[in-house]
Amino acid sequence: MAGIPINRIKEVLKEQGRTQTWLAERIGKSYVVVTNYCNNKTQPNLEVLRRMAEVLDVDIRALLWGTR
Repeated sequence: MAGIPINRIKEVLKEQGRTQTWLAERIGKSYVVVTNYCNNKTQPNLEVLRRMAEVLDVDIRALLWGTR
């Protein structure tokens, strides 16, 4: 499973023209934590993912790669 992206946070930010710093400030996480999420080094828990979806105004599913 290593190397397979799980989330699409970086892609959604790019689509919206937003930065990782912008997202970090709005969800109350450090830039390093958000960078790790964006690079799929670590994954946000469900509550953080929900908050990201709210801030980005997207369905939570838009932040995840589909499995089908």
